[in-house]
Amino acid sequence: MELPKIEIFPIPGIPIIREGDNTGEIICQCINNTRIALQEEDIIVIAHAIVSRAEGRLVDLRTVIPSEFAQTISDQCDKDPRHVEVILSQAKSIVRMKDGILIVESKTPAGWVMANAGVDQSNSLGENFALLLPENPDRSAETIRKKIQEEYGVEVAVIITDTFGRALRSAAVNVAIGTSGIKPILDLRGVKDLFGYTLTSTCVAIADELASAAELISGQSNEGFPVIVIRGYKYQKGTESALLLARPRENALFW
Repeated sequence: MELPKIEIFPIPGIPIIREGDNTGEIICQCINNTRIALQEEDIIVIAHAIVSRAEGRLVDLRTVIPSEFAQTISDQCDKDPRHVEVILSQAKSIVRMKDGILIVESKTPAGWVMANAGVDQSNSLGENFALLLPENPDRSAETIRKKIQEEYGVEVAVIITDTFGRALRSAAVNVAIGTSGIKPILDLRGVKDLFGYTLTSTCVAIADELASAAELISGQSNEGFPVIVIRGYKYQKGTESALLLARPRENALFW
C-alpha cells in the first residue's frame, strides 16, 4: 500500500516585482531557470504582495493627506494617520478598534473582515509605502494559471494568499483570498466516518489549509519565497470563487 504524501517546495529566484510586471511570465521564467518540472495537479500558492505590486496596488504614503477622522482614529490606535487614511479608503465599515488593532469590513468583493482592510506596510517597498489587496484576486489567480498551463501543458490550480487573524484565536495564519482551478471548500457532508457515522455538517476550508501549509516554506519576513508549489494533494477541480470562504454577515457568530 502506497502511503499518501505531500511535497511543498518554493520556486526560487522570484525578483522584486514592480508595477506592470507580468507575474505569470516571471513565475515561468523562474521555473525554467531552476529546471523545476511542473506536474499535473500541482498547486501554485502565491503571496498576494507580488500580485498587488504588479497590479499597481501600491500607495505612496507621502502623497496621502489624512482626514480629521483618520487623525482621530490614529490617536486611538497609535497608527500613522496616513496609513489609517488608506485603510479607511479600503473599508466599508469599522468593526472593532482595540489595543492598536483596527478591524474593518473591507471593500473587496468578498467583504473580508480583517485587520487594516489588508493594507500592509510589510513587503511593500519600504516604510513610506502601503500595499493594497488585489482588486479581484480570483481573476488574478486565473490569469496566472492560464499562463502557466499554456507554458507547460499541465493542469494546475492557483491560490493567492494573505494573512488573517482569527476570532478567539491568537496570532495569524495564511488564508486563500483568490483561487482558480480548485474548489476552495471540500464538502464532506454525506460521507461516512471510520465508525459509519454520516457526516452532516463537515465542510473543510481546503484552500485555506493549503495556503497555511505553503506558509511553512514561504514565511512572512525575509525568506524570499513568495511562490510555493504543493504536490501530491488530490484536490477537487472547480471554477468556484474564493468568495465562498467568506462567511455571510447574517451567519457571523462573532460580529
